[in-house]
Amino acid sequence: MSFFGKMFGKKGETAPTTGEAIQKLRETENMLIKKQEFLESKIEQELDVARKNGTKNKRVAIQALKRKKKYEKQLQQIDGTLSTIEMQREALESANTNTAVLTTMKNAADALKAAHNHMDVDQIHDMMDDIAEQQNIATEISDAISNPVSFGQDVDEDELEKELEELEQEELDKELLGVGPSATELPEVPSDEIKEKAKDKKKATAADTDDKDLKELMAWAE
Repeated sequence: MSFFGKMFGKKGETAPTTGEAIQKLRETENMLIKKQEFLESKIEQELDVARKNGTKNKRVAIQALKRKKKYEKQLQQIDGTLSTIEMQREALESANTNTAVLTTMKNAADALKAAHNHMDVDQIHDMMDDIAEQQNIATEISDAISNPVSFGQDVDEDELEKELEELEQEELDKELLGVGPSATELPEVPSDEIKEKAKDKKKATAADTDDKDLKELMAWAE
């Protein structure tokens, strides 16, 4: 098996998901960041050695500076690798987001299609026409019920007019002839008035009796 085959896996293996790939990239980033911190500390150490031996031991100082250069080159390579991994991770995260969005949209489209699966546009139009027709019928029925029912509409209006004229003429004839009310229609005297008149008459009779008795008594005395 070639080096790249060992590195990237066997041909025909199932590709990792975007989530798995993103996780691997993050792990690699963390490893490189730790390596980066290690190299930065080594560079500081070599600088300290070079400073201390700059005047005392020139050979040691130069060797320290050479190692520092080597560490700086490795650090530069790690910086480039981190930049590449970061861009790849961001691209995968964006693709993962797009995949999730597209999956959600597809599910929504399938649900909408399933909801409309048993609906026919022509049938819906026919149903709405039926509803409108039944509504019109209901309105006509309500109008018919609310109208008052008139009985006896077959009476001759001319005949009624003639009968009314006869009644008016009869009343006019009575007024012209001066026909008054009959004896049975005379006004009734109130009973209270009759009782008062009877009391007054009784009092007058009693007064006359007293006068007569008084005259007889005077005549007997003489």
